[in-house]
Amino acid sequence: MEQMTTITPIAHIQSPFPQKFGIPRQSNIVGGITATVVFEPEFRNADALRGIDEFDYLWLIWQFSENLRQQWSPTVRPPRLGGNRRMGVFATRSSFRPNALALSSVRLVDVRWQSPDGPLLFIAGADLMDGTPIFDIKPYLPYTDAHPDARSGFAPTPSNRLLDVHFPPELLAKVDPELRQPLLETLANDPRPSYHNSDNREYGMTFGKKNIRFKVLENSVLEVLSIDF
Repeated sequence: MEQMTTITPIAHIQSPFPQKFGIPRQSNIVGGITATVVFEPEFRNADALRGIDEFDYLWLIWQFSENLRQQWSPTVRPPRLGGNRRMGVFATRSSFRPNALALSSVRLVDVRWQSPDGPLLFIAGADLMDGTPIFDIKPYLPYTDAHPDARSGFAPTPSNRLLDVHFPPELLAKVDPELRQPLLETLANDPRPSYHNSDNREYGMTFGKKNIRFKVLENSVLEVLSIDF
């Protein structure tokens, strides 16, 4: 009888995104977003990280913890294709997968070797929701992991068109200084679902414990309407 292997989270992420809405669609699209990898108690061993500070980028293997389900479908509707065309689940990066696992490349900003929570990794460019479980971490090797001439199927270019963000100064002043630029980058990359292209509809997203309400005007200007705590 085949023996099943159970995998256990080794860490979780602390990020400014407490909800799925607004999270960048891919890692490193918004490079200014910083997050922290906090290890679970049994993995808070500095020896396990020995040498990690010699790498600029890391691979995170993590779980779409908000999309766990008992059944899976062999095809999905990628937002990149407007949600109207089905593709094979293994030919997409859809979050609706048999094992709900994901892979992200992030930039290692710093390592704090000692803290009340053990060693911490400070990373940039993460596309993970706050609290997301991480199952493994591996160093990124440019000579084998980068393939700049590879074909990209139905996603040959970045999907995002940058928006011109109109953020009233009196509202921006309510945002913590270190989060202002990451928030502006997130909004400029159009946090709306890819299949939402109607203008003047009001949206809300939570970023850094603040609820940001905005709408996108016909001339590709994103207008911030309010900030609630």
